[in-house]
Amino acid sequence: MAQPSRKFATLLGLFAILLWAVLALFTVYTGDIPPFQLTAMSFAIAFSAALLKWIFARQNPLQFLKLPPALWVLGVGGLFGYHFFYFLALKSAPPAEAGLIAYLWPLLIVLFSALLPGERLFWFHIAGAIISLLGAGLLITKGESLNLNPEYTDGYLAALTCAFIWSSYSVLSRKFSDVSTDVIGTFCGVTAILSFVCHLALEETVIPGDLITWFAVLGLGLGPVGAAFFLWDFGVKHGDIQGLGVLSYLSPLLSTLILIALTPTVMSVSLVAGCLLITVGAAIGSLNTLKEMIGGRPTSPAE
Repeated sequence: MAQPSRKFATLLGLFAILLWAVLALFTVYTGDIPPFQLTAMSFAIAFSAALLKWIFARQNPLQFLKLPPALWVLGVGGLFGYHFFYFLALKSAPPAEAGLIAYLWPLLIVLFSALLPGERLFWFHIAGAIISLLGAGLLITKGESLNLNPEYTDGYLAALTCAFIWSSYSVLSRKFSDVSTDVIGTFCGVTAILSFVCHLALEETVIPGDLITWFAVLGLGLGPVGAAFFLWDFGVKHGDIQGLGVLSYLSPLLSTLILIALTPTVMSVSLVAGCLLITVGAAIGSLNTLKEMIGGRPTSPAE
């Protein structure tokens, strides 16, 4: 099988980021469904979609269970571990502070990717990621000052763990670039089971009462919690991982704009400033990516 082009893989990774932008919108319409129940339902839908694909393609699903132990740890730890610590952080600390700490993962991807063979870190990668992080901070906090109260240390540590898990998962996936992206379907199934166990232990079940809620759950499972993880896996394995790290900050930007357009969310000075910072940071940090996309020559280590 021919090696996928770097440009094509980066584009697929970008589609994953765009899908994550509608995560907040779909979540709004899921009503009072508790987090672990919603995660279990969404990943179960993602797994079901993968299973249908395997059946129609006449692929044996059992082949995607025969994986190295390290890949099992990476895949399940990445998908389930990220969500577990994210929900733990939101439960143990104020959402704004926890959300901002958790959103260090794109910056960490940029930094960690320098350790990969054949990858080089340039000044514009770091500058763009930091500028975009500041913009994301304005969107998440709505311009209000952060108050890192020691009382919520456990929640802050959970959020930081969440950021390290997803960034490490994304970068280390490159080590398994020869493994089919179909294995993400297996990880979705295991994540659904583990999330359901957490739900039974920690939450009360809420049955969706209308079609809008059911469609929102279905949308999550097929898009931001489904196809996005398959696209992201392919993108970080074969594409410009540093560019994708910086461009990941477009997700909160687009998510905010969608919420403003379709919900009662009000535009403010902090939101405008945050959007501008993310846009500028993404443009700076993805210089190589943009050059590749338009057919130019990426910056070399000597430049």
